[in-house]
Order: sequence, then structure tokens, then C-alpha cells
Amino acid sequence: MTSTPDELAAATRDLALAALHEITPAATVGPAAGYTVEESGAVSLRFENRLPGYPGWYWTVSVAQVDDTEPTVLEVELMPGDSALLAPDWVPWAERLAEYRAHQAELAAQAAEGGSAGDADDAADADSDDESDDDDDDDDDDEDVSDLLHAGDLDGVDIDELDEDAGDEEE
Repeated sequence: MTSTPDELAAATRDLALAALHEITPAATVGPAAGYTVEESGAVSLRFENRLPGYPGWYWTVSVAQVDDTEPTVLEVELMPGDSALLAPDWVPWAERLAEYRAHQAELAAQAAEGGSAGDADDAADADSDDESDDDDDDDDDDEDVSDLLHAGDLDGVDIDELDEDAGDEEE
């Protein structure tokens, strides 16, 4: 005779814990947190999760009993609860790239419309930007940036110049 779900849940608690301890240390399994009866008649027992980084998740062990056989473990998994922190839905790269390109085209269109409107405030902002750009250009004339770049160093730092012992090894 097959047990009722309540009897099966109570009778298989130790079996479920044994199955959990095969895949995770006992310290990561908390107290029992209820059970649910699946459509197939299996029972899924939940245990609180103590793994760091998984708040709101539960260890779930699904067990079943067919006819008069001993109960058996069907599945052991870590399942999110209602308050679990979940990763966002996956979006294919092609879609993200298309959205990015559409946004860039929209910004370019807005910039083109803004330039032809001739708003006085925009013109004043552009004049002040031009003045600050002129100041920056003067600074660039004082120093030749190409001298700072060496063998593809993009940050302008040549490690060999900083290493005092580098010259000694070459001799």
C-alpha cells in the first residue's frame, strides 16, 4: 500500500538528508522547510540553504514510493524560493547589439536635430566648450605625446625605464 504524501514526507526525511549529504556538506543544509506534493505523486522536501551567496534558496529532494516498494530519491537540487536573488533573463548577443546600434542611431539623430535647431543656450554652451578646447590644445603643443608611448605602451609608461636594474643586466 502506498503512503499518503504526509506519511511519505515524514518517513523519507532521513533518506532526503542522506541524499543531500552526498552532494553537499552537512553545514550547508538547514532545518526542514516544508514539502510539496508534485502532480506525479512524488513529494519534494525542502530544507533551508546555508550556502553563502544563495539567500532565499532551498535544498529540494524529490522522493517517491511506487506500490509497496521502499521510497526512493528521484532528484536533489538547489531551488530558488520567493525571495531568492536570481540572475536576469539571458538576452542573446545579437539582440543586445541590435539594441545598442538602434540607441546609437537614435542619439546621432537627436544630435543632428539639436545642431540645426540653433537654440541660443546650445550656442552659448558650444562657445564655452570651444574656449575650454582651445586651452587644452595649448597644453598639447607643449608636450609631444608620442615620446611617452614606447613599443605599444598605451598608458604611456615604459616599464624598462622604471626598472633601475634593467640596464645592469644588459651589460
